Amino acid sequence: MISEIANRIFSQVIADYHKFDNIDHPVENPYDAESLEHLFYIKNWIDTAQWHMEDVVRNPQIDPVEGLSWKRRIDAQNQVRTDMVEFIDGYFLNLYQGISALPDAKINTESPAWAIDRLSILALKIYHMQEEAERESASPEHRELCQAKLNILLSQRDDLSTSIDELLADIEAGKKYMKVYKQMKMYNDPSLNPVLYNKA
Repeated sequence: MISEIANRIFSQVIADYHKFDNIDHPVENPYDAESLEHLFYIKNWIDTAQWHMEDVVRNPQIDPVEGLSWKRRIDAQNQVRTDMVEFIDGYFLNLYQGISALPDAKINTESPAWAIDRLSILALKIYHMQEEAERESASPEHRELCQAKLNILLSQRDDLSTSIDELLADIEAGKKYMKVYKQMKMYNDPSLNPVLYNKA
């Protein structure tokens, strides 16, 4: 099952990242460059680095100039994240290009890769919520509350994993078909953001 592969690799990536806990540590992807596993590894590394960028920029004592620099870096990283999601969708489009959709086939509300994107972020939530549920310096009330949240996140991962596998099975059977819309982000584009093009 694709979700099983994704969940295993996402957990591996998060563990690998936290060996160094360094946003700028180079990615050492152990999987074949042509494989889906390779793409999943890169995808979650991008998300994990961005998660920690978001932590840094929320420091209330951060210098405003440094904070703005981090905000711009996060914007750039978010574009990298979006590009990777679309690349993974390209993998699935190629994989299923020979499938003929049935006459009553339906389109899904989101593409496979955007569902996998949510699974990747969920892996990070689970990791860090478990940290909080087990943090000895926290109060028992805090740990209990975080454990309750962790249980919900784990259930959510099960449900999302099932939904992803069912979606891919439906596409493979011709019951659903893929249609991918590129994320036409406007805020980073100097020709589309009025704050940027009015300054030019």
